[in-house]
Parts: sequence; C-alpha cells; structure tokens
Amino acid sequence: MFGSNFSLINEAFETSYVSPFEMDFLLAEGWRNFGTYFFRHNVGVFRGEYRKVLPLRIRLADFTLSKAQRRNLKRNEDLQIIIRPILIDEEKEALFHRHKTRFEEYPPESIYVFLSPQPAIVPSEAFELCCYENEKLLAVSFFNEGHDSVSGIYAMFEPTEIRRGLGILTMLLEIKYAQETGKNFYYQGYAYEGESFYDYKKRFRALEMYDWQGNWVDFRE
Repeated sequence: MFGSNFSLINEAFETSYVSPFEMDFLLAEGWRNFGTYFFRHNVGVFRGEYRKVLPLRIRLADFTLSKAQRRNLKRNEDLQIIIRPILIDEEKEALFHRHKTRFEEYPPESIYVFLSPQPAIVPSEAFELCCYENEKLLAVSFFNEGHDSVSGIYAMFEPTEIRRGLGILTMLLEIKYAQETGKNFYYQGYAYEGESFYDYKKRFRALEMYDWQGNWVDFRE
C-alpha cells in the first residue's frame, strides 16, 4: 500500500543530553522526542488504518500568515503571553487532565509522557509558552530550542475556550519566537498522509515534509 520502494523505519533510543546542534541534526533526520525518549517511524496507525507518517517543518524565512491566522492573533490580543523555562505545577497538571478529554483514542495518562522529570534542561533546553486571561491559565505549549530550530513538543488548552483557537495560537507564537531568535526552521511534529486529527499541522505556509530518504520537500498530500 506504500509502494514497491517503501522501506519500514521504526527506530528509537534514549539519552539524557543532546546539544543544540545535535537537536538540529536529529530533527532534520525525522526524529522527535518525548523527554529522554527519541524516536522516528514512517508508519503509524490511525483509527485502525496504517498511514504513512509525515514529519513537518516550516521554512521561517518564507513564512507568512494566512487571513485565518491573522484573525486568530487578533482574537487573542487580550491574553498575556509568558515564555520561560518549563516548570510543571498543580495548575498545569490540572489543565493537562482537562485537555486530555479531547482525545478519542489513547488519552495520555500523564504530562510526563511528553516531558522528562527535569523538563527545562533534560535532555535539552526547553521552554513553556503560557497564555493567561488576567490570572487564569488558558493554554500552555512546550518546545525544544536547537541552535537553528524550534520544535514543538506538546500543547494543551482549556477545552471550554475552543472559539479562541488556542492550539493554533500557541503554534503561531512559537513560530514568532523562533523568527525573533534567528532560527531557520520550526518543527511542528508528525501528521499522517490523508485526513486525520493532525491535519491542523498542515495548514501553514512555507511548509515542508520529510520524504524519509534524507530530503525535505515542499509539502503536498
């Protein structure tokens, strides 16, 4: 179903430290990480079907906002944004458990599925982007920072605030941070070939996908 030249890739390793340059290299080779666990695979299962996995990234020099993304930023101008090293507290834990109810299949049991016990420094420098309405936390996203790249790890938001589009907002703000800090690429993670829950990751300009042969090419389904 994937073509005669298709070769299965399913690899993983664990490490407690990667340098910013090593993080750039791994991301460029299709790797992702949840805490100290690094992995890459080119086939996944979505709703009982085998799907080709599509690692995605944005060329930041060519990125521009769509009309919908501009409206998203305008809609959320009232929020206060804080970027700082990751620190998990009771407020974020509670938001995580409210947010995970959105998952139809295999909801994550703990925020530490995605983060190490020392998430700000292990296995690399990582940050949280927090969105507050007055003093109420509405959304948080976590991202790694390499020398040349920013990579989104996980985002969560208040389920009752769907109209704000907070998942897209945190991605747009991470992209802005990456541009302002002189990065060349923003990695938003994996999606699947065909329609899936992850299609929101595909709706960005200057988008590239990894072809699993060492090349990043313009995105196309």
